[in-house]
Amino acid sequence: MASKFWRRLLPALALAALPLAAPAQDKWPTRPVRFVVAFAPAGPADIIARLLAHRLAQPLGQSVVVENKPGAGGSVASALVARAEPDGYTLLINTSSYAVNPSMQRQLGFDPKADLTLAALVAASPNLIVTAPNLKARTLQEVVADAKGGSYNYGTAGAGTTPHLTAEYLFKVLAKVPVTHVPYQGAAPALNAAMSGQTQLASVALPAAVELVKSGRVHGLVVTGAQRSPALPDVPTVAESGFPGFEDVIWVGVFAPAKTPPAVLQRINDEVARLQKDPEFLARLAATGFEPMGGNLEAVRGYLDRELDKWARVVRETGAQPN
Repeated sequence: MASKFWRRLLPALALAALPLAAPAQDKWPTRPVRFVVAFAPAGPADIIARLLAHRLAQPLGQSVVVENKPGAGGSVASALVARAEPDGYTLLINTSSYAVNPSMQRQLGFDPKADLTLAALVAASPNLIVTAPNLKARTLQEVVADAKGGSYNYGTAGAGTTPHLTAEYLFKVLAKVPVTHVPYQGAAPALNAAMSGQTQLASVALPAAVELVKSGRVHGLVVTGAQRSPALPDVPTVAESGFPGFEDVIWVGVFAPAKTPPAVLQRINDEVARLQKDPEFLARLAATGFEPMGGNLEAVRGYLDRELDKWARVVRETGAQPN
């Protein structure tokens, strides 16, 4: 009798134990998640990271901690997260600089195709080229004509940033005018130089200069997106200003170590997609000059591959020197 009892009971016990053996990632997250931001506070990556952290805490049921690790155009943070445990608890918030750096840096410290994977594209913003408030040239065509004398320079947040390469491509490859690049340690000093007339131009991420343009401290010359930005509707696009088809944006994405479980990557992608339909989140994006991006895991990875190829071509054509 006892043996029959155990023969009947053991299969039931085995079935009852199955849920306990389910992969840990099915319950992700069970503790706070860390966002490692590739740039200093107040930049595009930081703005998006803090918006995400605030909005994701409730649906994830865990706090999301933001930690800034700037350096080497974002590669310091990228290398750090590439070496992290692939469990979904250490994630990277980086920009399109991730696609630029392989062509501009000799030592990345990680493999951008093998060590990290893009889990979600969150938002994008065009770059913005501004002029000093006292500059007589007020349109891109006027600037191009004036700059042929070789006396123009422009400031950026640093060599190898997307605003730098965008301006190099526009002025030197397309317009064929000899402007001089002046790198600064961040968008704020580059904008200060333009405001004071030390440089004629500055090329920066749009969110960094929205309020300066609105207040008249710099003049918005062009935005680099396919359409005008709702944040600065009076500033024309490069395409409207004599260079049809020109489009370039700074995007912000969430990356994870390459071996992160697929279920965790899918959850990240799903939660970001849900936020991109939330009116309050969209309003916060628009107020800072961003527009939502998106796409499933396959789509965002394909986008990243195209970005890597695009920026490699831009670096070749502009002759920008690796750091």
